[in-house]
Amino acid sequence: MNLNRVQKIDKAVSLRNALISVADKTGLEEFVRGLAAACPGIRIYSTGGTYAALEKILGPDTLCQVSSYTGQPEMQGGLVKTLDYRIYLGLLSETYNPRHQEDLRRTRSRAFDLVAVNLYPFKEASAAAGATPEDARTHIDIGGPCMLRAAAKNFLRVAAVCDPADYPALLEELKKSGGRMDILTRFRLAKKVFRHTAGYDAAIADYFSALPDAAADTIYEIKE
Repeated sequence: MNLNRVQKIDKAVSLRNALISVADKTGLEEFVRGLAAACPGIRIYSTGGTYAALEKILGPDTLCQVSSYTGQPEMQGGLVKTLDYRIYLGLLSETYNPRHQEDLRRTRSRAFDLVAVNLYPFKEASAAAGATPEDARTHIDIGGPCMLRAAAKNFLRVAAVCDPADYPALLEELKKSGGRMDILTRFRLAKKVFRHTAGYDAAIADYFSALPDAAADTIYEIKE
C-alpha cells in the first residue's frame, strides 16, 4: 500500500476557507462573527439549516452553499450533502505535496483550513421517552463524522472543531495571531475529534447490539 508520509508542514495556518455544518447551533453567531473579524476575507461553506442560520447572521457575501460548490443538490432529507470528491480533496490535501496542489487546481477546489461540525444527537434521540429503533436510525450521522475524521487526520494544516465549548478559545487565538491557527492547537483539536467520533460510533453500536434480531420485523411494514 502506497501511503503518503509527510515531513514538512506549516506551524501556523491562515484561515481562508471554513466548512461549517452544525446540528447544535450553540454559540454559532458569536463564533462566525468572530471568524469574520479575525480572518478578513474568509469564505464559509455550509449546508441546509446551518447555511440558513449563517445567512441571517453574516449575509450571503461571505457564504457559499456546499451544493453550489459541488454542483450536486442535497439528497432529500439531507441524507447526502457533503460526501463529494471536492470536499474531501479540500480536507485531505497537503500543502507541500505538488500532486495534491495540482489536483486542487485541476478541479478548481478549495483547501479547507477549518471544519466546525457537530453530529446529529443520536444518544439523546435514542434515549428519549417512546423512542423507536427507527427514531434512533434516522439520527445516525454519516457526513459529519466523515468530515471530522478527515479534518482531524489532516491536522497538519486543518483545524477540526467538534465542540462549541472550544469556540471562545479559538477566536482568542485567531485574534491574537492575525487569523492563524497553531499546530499545537490543531493537534489538540484532532485528538478531541478522534475521541468524540469513537464515542459516537460506540453509542450506535451499543444501542443496536442490545436489540434482538427479530426487532427489524416489528418496526417496519415489510414487503416480501
